[in-house]
Amino acid sequence: MNASNTPPLLDVKDLRSGYGRIPILQGLSLSVFPGERVGILGHNGMGKSTLLRTISGHLPTTGGNVSLDGRSVTGSSPTAIARAGIGYVPQGREIFSALTVLDNLRVGCRLSKRPESDVLADILELFPRLKAYLDRRGGALSGGEQQLLALARCLCGDPHLVLLDEPTEGIQPSIIEEIADTLKVAALSRGLAILLVEQNLGFIAAVSERVLILQRGEITRAVPQEAMHDIERLEAFAELA
Repeated sequence: MNASNTPPLLDVKDLRSGYGRIPILQGLSLSVFPGERVGILGHNGMGKSTLLRTISGHLPTTGGNVSLDGRSVTGSSPTAIARAGIGYVPQGREIFSALTVLDNLRVGCRLSKRPESDVLADILELFPRLKAYLDRRGGALSGGEQQLLALARCLCGDPHLVLLDEPTEGIQPSIIEEIADTLKVAALSRGLAILLVEQNLGFIAAVSERVLILQRGEITRAVPQEAMHDIERLEAFAELA
């Protein structure tokens, strides 16, 4: 997947960003390869959400470069970046509460080049729980069901890479497991790459193939592979972040 002869899908170099005069990202660099699932650990305020917001175009860069599949998307609008192939599921989900589940999915389909009927058939096979709720308003779903809908809506656009910001926050354990399983299936069946920000160590260990530590706006190190699925060791790395 990340063999030396395989170029990265996402290549972030010396990225700088922040809020007004407050710098958050301090020259951050990372790569995500096609189909790879990468998790990021770090304490609150270290720049995890800022990183995803900057890559997705929702926060302007003040330096550095973001490339997708060899082409720079630095400075592009969120819509242009989404059309280029980067999906983004923000913290808090941000579904359309007044729209039905089906209409939420149809909004996501606008980014796909395939017929809507084909996209919806594929998505409902990947998210079978949503089939029973197609006529229900998004705001009437539980928090976990809303997270599934937000993820499904994002995948309707056929992205090459999905950015996920704290997808398990406030969600019941059974749906957390369902989301983890769905993400792994999507990665394997679609070649989907995932960049995941998460505090739930069990979830990040279940989904990720590689975990990076973010401190004070920079990637400082990677978690050793032998520690990836040892929750106690992963917790120790998280505490040091």
